[in-house]
Amino acid sequence: MSNHVILSEAKYDMTFDIRLLTLDLSLVTLHFFTFDFGLLMPRVFVAVGSNIDPEKNVSLALGHLAREFRVVDVSTFYCTEPEGRPEQPPYYNGVVEIETPVSAVDLKQHLRQIEGRLGRNRTEDKFAPRPIDLDIVLYCDDNVPPGIEKSDPEISSRAFIAVPLSELAPDLALPDSGRPIKDIASGFAGHSMKPLLEYTRTLRREMEDNRAPMSK
Repeated sequence: MSNHVILSEAKYDMTFDIRLLTLDLSLVTLHFFTFDFGLLMPRVFVAVGSNIDPEKNVSLALGHLAREFRVVDVSTFYCTEPEGRPEQPPYYNGVVEIETPVSAVDLKQHLRQIEGRLGRNRTEDKFAPRPIDLDIVLYCDDNVPPGIEKSDPEISSRAFIAVPLSELAPDLALPDSGRPIKDIASGFAGHSMKPLLEYTRTLRREMEDNRAPMSK
């Protein structure tokens, strides 16, 4: 009888030690992942726009981004008038911040693939209506190869890029001029864009449902 009791206690102790070892290893792995892929990845800001069924397509685009990258934050989205083609339906425009180890060149290809999945066919007509438009507007990494733009030159001239970008990163500066984003956005103080507040809240809830960490 006593031998049986000792054997049971030994078995219990062994199981307990194994569980402790597994827990410790899990913690070490989690810490390493956070350090290596969380803190060292560049901050990237992607402009999102649509004027073909925009309520649906912007949501679908953000869903694709959340599945392929870590979505950090989503700006307010705005209803904006189309440039160059006043007869077209209005756009939904906003900016999304993501973290990714993917290079600027490869990321651009990823974004084009997402556009293709949502029916975008890019042509020479830059004012053509589109189901989705995904463009890198700011790629914060010192290791971008020469000849690759780290910021979109249209940030300074387009309110629908500068204003939502300033909401996410007001203190960042353009790499070419050193001008803070918030200073650029302040120049569009009288813009006529209509904020889509309820739609933005819906998008952020969808990102939370996709388990994409959000800062808001």
